[in-house]
Amino acid sequence: MAALGVSEADIAESFVRSGGHGGQNVNKVSTCVMLLHQPTGVAVKCQETRQQGLNRYLARRLLLDKIEEKKNGCIAARRAEIEKIRRQKRKRSRRAKNKMLADKSRHSDKKASRRPGAGE
Repeated sequence: MAALGVSEADIAESFVRSGGHGGQNVNKVSTCVMLLHQPTGVAVKCQETRQQGLNRYLARRLLLDKIEEKKNGCIAARRAEIEKIRRQKRKRSRRAKNKMLADKSRHSDKKASRRPGAGE
């Protein structure tokens, strides 16, 4: 924290109830940790484990990673990675889909012609 110039006084910490698996423990205990670094406005939420202490530690690590990323200008690389994933998940165009299906059909015909008894 000292290397990045982050002090404990700059971090606002709050605890909320987690969601997901965990049953009664999750419903009763506020194990989710939310941290806000006020000077930069970077916020982090961590609910990895069912233990508040461990979540506090993990949240601080996440927060420091984000602050370091912001200071070093790695945000552009992260955005590029997110955009790449978005492009991969995007729906195929009609032309691309038809071309893929035509290739599959052609391959299927080729394999069917190789089967024994197909030439009779």
